[in-house]
Amino acid sequence: MGREIAVVGGGPAGITAAIKAAEAGAFVTLYEGNDRVGKKILSTGNGRCNFSNERMGAQYYYGSGRELVEHILERFGADWTAAFFEELGMRIKSRDGYLYPASDQASTVLDLLRYELTRKEIKVHTGERITKICSQNGKWILLPKQASYDAVILACGGCAAPETGSDGNGFALAEKLRHRIIPPVPALCALRCREKFYKQVAGVRCDAEVTLFVEGQAVASERGELQLTDYGLSGIPVFQLSRHAAKALREKKHVTARVSFLPDLDEEACKAFFEKRLAVQAEDEMTAFLTGIVNKKINILLLKLAGIRESERAGMVNAAAFARLIRLYGGLETEIMDTNGFDRAQVCAGGVDCSEVTQRLMSKKLPGLYFAGEILDVDGICGGYNLQWAFASGAAAGEAAALDTW
Repeated sequence: MGREIAVVGGGPAGITAAIKAAEAGAFVTLYEGNDRVGKKILSTGNGRCNFSNERMGAQYYYGSGRELVEHILERFGADWTAAFFEELGMRIKSRDGYLYPASDQASTVLDLLRYELTRKEIKVHTGERITKICSQNGKWILLPKQASYDAVILACGGCAAPETGSDGNGFALAEKLRHRIIPPVPALCALRCREKFYKQVAGVRCDAEVTLFVEGQAVASERGELQLTDYGLSGIPVFQLSRHAAKALREKKHVTARVSFLPDLDEEACKAFFEKRLAVQAEDEMTAFLTGIVNKKINILLLKLAGIRESERAGMVNAAAFARLIRLYGGLETEIMDTNGFDRAQVCAGGVDCSEVTQRLMSKKLPGLYFAGEILDVDGICGGYNLQWAFASGAAAGEAAALDTW
């Protein structure tokens, strides 16, 4: 007879864990605090659900579980995820390696998962928040339900996007079960800067390279479409850097960023570019001289920061001011004061210390207790990596909970 397994959390990891456990012969009950399962799935990929990526590997993940991620992805990688959804009936398309449902609707992913829960006869309890889990006489007791199970899978998510139900409850449950929680911080989010000039360029998007510095040392650099907001920096390259900034800020370290608006040019090439332009446009006013280089609002801002009047003729600008302007195009320095909060972050960095979990995602302290998804200290970059981890870790935990001997 199959085991009785409880899955706490009805997000992508929890749903997949429930399906795989049932597939392996277990009798599964899924508990979700929201009024429906999978709410977070609907907001992913701007509603299109970039669920995985053909370029898959542990190098795209951070946290205490790099080796764990590598082990899980060896079996439950992008090919497995694609095949899993194809078997459920979904057509898939790739955009430069980013995998989406062919319908371009996140609801397709959720609907197919929900239909599979029904087909596998998994009991789903929505609107039920588990407040305590304890072990008693070889069984796991879930409160306030007073229900007992052979194994429990914690897949409650993290702290990001709390309106979808990820309110940190899973961390509290794991901590009560004597597991170390690496303090979570927002990740894949915008950065808030000290300077007040960002309101002048709010809404501008441009190709740029952003380099993050912690205590004066470069820690990471990303290039892509930068989005300037009234409070600072946003866009994919900034999202990729945000977990590093958040971790450093939590440790009270000084964090800055350098933004290159001419990412194809190094310092010498940038200088040569402007000198060549000056040779033929010395009589132009600076607004005309800079037209065509980058967005007009950025040109005007950098002029102000360099201390140059818009109406000043290019050939009349003193050498020191011109040198400042060139440096600003090559690397605008800005101080990072904060990140956006969990309510505006796509994921959180931190969670259950992966050193306390086996390669089968079972607790090393409490046999029969498993973890899956964002509750673990694993966070990926943009591009489908976090959903891939949810599906992969859910599959691994579900199968293991149904089949392992302790």
